[in-house]
Amino acid sequence: MTNSLPTRCGLVAIVGAPNAGKSTLVNALVGQKVAIVSPKAQTTRTRLMGIAIDGPNQIMLVDTPGIFEPRRRLDRAMVAAAWDGARDADLIALVVDSKAGLGPKVQGIVEALKDRREPKILILNKVDVSDKGKLLVHAERLNERIAFDHIFMVSATTGDGLPELKSALGAAMPEGVWHFPEDQVSDATDRMLAAEVTREQLYLQLHAELPYASAVETEKYSEREDGSVEIHQQILVARPTQRAIILGKGGQRLKEIGSRARAQLSELLGGARVHLYLHVKVKPDWEEDRGLYRDIGLDWVE
Repeated sequence: MTNSLPTRCGLVAIVGAPNAGKSTLVNALVGQKVAIVSPKAQTTRTRLMGIAIDGPNQIMLVDTPGIFEPRRRLDRAMVAAAWDGARDADLIALVVDSKAGLGPKVQGIVEALKDRREPKILILNKVDVSDKGKLLVHAERLNERIAFDHIFMVSATTGDGLPELKSALGAAMPEGVWHFPEDQVSDATDRMLAAEVTREQLYLQLHAELPYASAVETEKYSEREDGSVEIHQQILVARPTQRAIILGKGGQRLKEIGSRARAQLSELLGGARVHLYLHVKVKPDWEEDRGLYRDIGLDWVE
C-alpha cells in the first residue's frame, strides 16, 4: 500500500449473460483463482466475492451467476443471486461476450439495468477471438441504451486491456478503509471453496447435461494434526443413471474427478496435503432441499 495516497474500497457487481467470461475476468483481476470456470454456460451458481488490490485501492468484485430466463427453482435462485449481487454496489460492470454479440439475453439485462442509478461501465470481453470490426458497433449500440461511464475492450484470457480496467476500477472506488486483510482474495469459506472445486471437475469431465442436474455438498472439513486437510463430500444427483455416469466403469470416473479436485485444492491451500472422500448419492428432490441452498450460498426462492 502507498501511504501518501488515500485508501479506497468499494464493491463492483459483475453482471452479464451466461458464459460471458465473468468468472475468468474476476480471477484475472484478483490475480489468482477464486471462482470456478468451465466452457459451459451457467457454471457460477451463487454470489462469490473476489478481492483485488490496485495500489492503495481494494476492489471487491462480486462474481454473479449469469442472468437468463429461469425455468426451475434452482434457476430462479441463481438469477435472484445475480441481481442481489448488484444491490448496494458502488459500480455495476456489464460484461458482454463480444464474439457472441448482442443477443436477447444481453438485451434483457440492458433493459433491466438502464434505469438503475449506480454508475455503470461496459466491458466487451473475449476481444482476442472477436471480429474487430464489430466491437465498435457493439459498443455504440449498447451505449445508445445505457450511458456507460466507461467502455473497456479486454480479454480476460490473455490479459489484454486488464491493467487499464483494474486501474479504472480502483480509481472509481470511494475513499475509505479496506474491508479485508491485504492477503485475503475471497469471501468464500473453505467448505464452499472445496465444494466449488469438485463441482468444477464435474463440469470439465462430464460433457453431457449431467452437471446441471447435480450438486456438491461438503459434509465435513477439518484440519488434521499433521497439517493436512480432510474433506468429505456428497455429490447429489436425481436418478440412479446419473450416479452411474459419475462413477464410471469400475468407479474410474469418480476417482479421476477426486484426483483432479484434490490436486487443485492442495494448490489453493498453499500446498497442504488434502484427503478428499467423495460419495455419490441419489436424491430425487435435492433441488427442493432448503438446507442445500443455504450451504451453497443461495436464497430459497418460491
